[in-house]
Amino acid sequence: MAHLLYRLNQLPEDEIIEIRQLLDDAGIEYYETSGGNWGISLAAIWLHDDSQLEEAKEHLEKYHRYRAEAARQQPVESWWSHARRRPIKVLAFSALIAALFYLLLAPFVAMMTSA
Repeated sequence: MAHLLYRLNQLPEDEIIEIRQLLDDAGIEYYETSGGNWGISLAAIWLHDDSQLEEAKEHLEKYHRYRAEAARQQPVESWWSHARRRPIKVLAFSALIAALFYLLLAPFVAMMTSA
């Protein structure tokens, strides 16, 4: 009987490729279901044989530890460095946020000052 091993919805393509390669290298038989035309179905990797489930889970756990460590090694860009690199975008979004705050708070400020 088939067993659901891993859901693929909302995963980046590079991670899906790496998981396929991992399972292929380990000799684990699997098949995939797609998310359908609109992406609302269950995109997943399924195992043909339940006896390979524990081995597959061990491989996936090692892979997730590796991927988490690789993500921790990447430097995180600060807000200031992003603002220096893309000043127009930062100014535009800042102006949009200020306009939204004004629109949301103006009625309350007017009500407080008229009293």
